[in-house]
Amino acid sequence: MKEIIKLAMRNLREHKSKTIIISLFILFGVAIVIMGNSFLESVNRGLERDFRANVTGDLAISIIPEKGTTIDVFGLNSTNITGEMPQVPALPDLERVEEILSEVNGIKKQTKLITAQVLLAKGIEMDFSDIADNDDLGLMDIPISMLFAGEKGTFWDMFPDLNFIEGTYPAPGSNEIIIDTRVMAGFEKTYKESLKLGDTVLLANMSGTIREGKIVGIFKPANEYSAMFQSIYCEPELARSFADLTYASSFSQELPDSIDLSISSMSEDDLFGSFDDEDMFGDIEDDTSILGSTENFDDILGDTSLRDQLNQTDDGAWQFVLAKLDNPHADKKLVRDLNKRFMEEGLNVRALDWKGAAYSYSGTVEGIGFIFNLLIIILAIVVFIIIMNTMVVSVIERTSEIGTMRAIGAEKKFVKKLFYSEAIILTSLSSLAGIVLAFICMAIFNSFNIAITNEIAKMILGGGLLHFTPTPSIIITTIVVALLGSIISNRYPVKSALKITPIKALSKE
Repeated sequence: MKEIIKLAMRNLREHKSKTIIISLFILFGVAIVIMGNSFLESVNRGLERDFRANVTGDLAISIIPEKGTTIDVFGLNSTNITGEMPQVPALPDLERVEEILSEVNGIKKQTKLITAQVLLAKGIEMDFSDIADNDDLGLMDIPISMLFAGEKGTFWDMFPDLNFIEGTYPAPGSNEIIIDTRVMAGFEKTYKESLKLGDTVLLANMSGTIREGKIVGIFKPANEYSAMFQSIYCEPELARSFADLTYASSFSQELPDSIDLSISSMSEDDLFGSFDDEDMFGDIEDDTSILGSTENFDDILGDTSLRDQLNQTDDGAWQFVLAKLDNPHADKKLVRDLNKRFMEEGLNVRALDWKGAAYSYSGTVEGIGFIFNLLIIILAIVVFIIIMNTMVVSVIERTSEIGTMRAIGAEKKFVKKLFYSEAIILTSLSSLAGIVLAFICMAIFNSFNIAITNEIAKMILGGGLLHFTPTPSIIITTIVVALLGSIISNRYPVKSALKITPIKALSKE
């Protein structure tokens, strides 16, 4: 084998032009793959740290979404056009879910969460003219934010790293809020007014719910490069009104899937009664009991106490259960086990890891990763075809050399080992050079600490800091793929070389 390696090295030196061409393709290909995957790794790690520490925890439980919808802690996205703003439903069978979680080993902390999307406004009533008339405002400049409310006594214990600038937490049962500095900046840009501690603002959602909130705290994201949408924290009672977590919504979830409202068996008299035009319209002008007085509206509407009760917020309704684990890396196994348990008990809930709980962000990054890897595959195929063609030309040029080796007794096995040795040596050295080039480029780039401030770009890229984080798995995988690709691309040239006989080589010479 030692002689084969020496001969392979000699052959690579003798065919310098082809060696350099193939080496450059492999070198730059390896460097691009390592840098691209290192960037995606940096994005994923940044998202994971940010979301696990501040929003999702290691594990989340939510209701199973209907077909055509996705649910995470940032809301419900639906492809079903209904004309209404979709809201995340309350968790059904919450007590049973918590009983199951209490039986699971490895859960360190646990809390519950309500989320909704709200818009901040000024004044005593909602006036959107400042937004509609301002052409300089972008979507991310408008003071729209995510409203988060956690369970008393457990939420802030589980997520203690809120970076307060000033103020304190909301008082229990109050309409007090703590707001993100980015929300304040958007508010000032939209309404040309600044916010400060103690100010009262209006909060509204697309469903028409409007509430007052008093600012008692101001914070900035723990990660200044966070991709997470700007947020406001409040008490659960306030959040439930925006999340439509009323007794009526809880009651509607318990209704059967289909209710027989058929009227086919009813006659016209049953539906409309028996009347003639004179009975209906004859004395309407003289009848002031309906139109002429407002004192009898309660009699017309009847007893509305049930309606009022159903429209009250459900104090026991929550959208998510969140948990942190003793071993965060065990989340995927725990998710599988819990989902199996939920299915066995017929519960309409599901367990999610942090990626599923923050799918609005992690899904975008995964999509970018898929596109990048697809482009890399296309590039690799092109490179392998070029290498294959270059090696075929090399085999043709080395016909006499191969024939001479066969003539002096070299077997096909020897020729095969020689060509594969050349491919492996060339790929290994080129890959190492590509790794060195990638590390030099990444180190230089990381030293600049380049950050993007555009919020949409931050959401797409998973954060504002452009950084590379290479890992051993990325490097090893890249080298293995390069070696396998090189061997595969050399199969046809080697097969062609083995077909060369001594007689054919000597006759050609």
